[in-house]
Amino acid sequence: MSDINKDVHEYDFLGGRLCLDFANTVGWHDSSEKSQELLTSYEKLVNWSLQANILKKQQAHSLLKKAENQPAKAKEVLQQAIELRESIYQIFSLVSNNETPASKDLSILNEALGKAYGMMRLVPGENIFSLEFLNCEESLDGMLPSIVQSAIDILTSEKELSRVKKCEGDPCGWLFLDTSRNRSRRWCSMADCGNRAKAKRFYHNKK
Repeated sequence: MSDINKDVHEYDFLGGRLCLDFANTVGWHDSSEKSQELLTSYEKLVNWSLQANILKKQQAHSLLKKAENQPAKAKEVLQQAIELRESIYQIFSLVSNNETPASKDLSILNEALGKAYGMMRLVPGENIFSLEFLNCEESLDGMLPSIVQSAIDILTSEKELSRVKKCEGDPCGWLFLDTSRNRSRRWCSMADCGNRAKAKRFYHNKK
């Protein structure tokens, strides 16, 4: 388990914000039949966090070594991460459709928020203080606070919240922040879902 390069999956980061990329760690998220879980182990959670630049390589190695000695705890953290991810996904899916998120999902995010801020410290700077998370490798769930902070940053920003969208490629369901000037982005990726939709339209028009 301690080999960070073992069975590495190259993740796609198309959401534009950390929490949205985390929500997208399920392939075909909107399909109960085709959905594919990408975080099938604690090691894969660490690998994703490394690729997302939450963790540095040495921190990732440290967490995997801890996980070897605490397999039950690592499994528990993975389940917590997945529960948090699904709540984030449901919250932003509903928000993108101008609907109110479920209280259960907000409660899960609020609980994670309390834990995240418990892992922060005030750090003096040149002219002001700043809030920084403690070393990520000190706790097996050390990658989660940054994800929570990302979700809170969007939810408390009217400008960004209004730009959260869900890919129109059925049943993709991936989330993204539409930063286009005229808010015209429709797909998680034009090269993937966008081209698939174009090919589908072409087929039906020809037919």
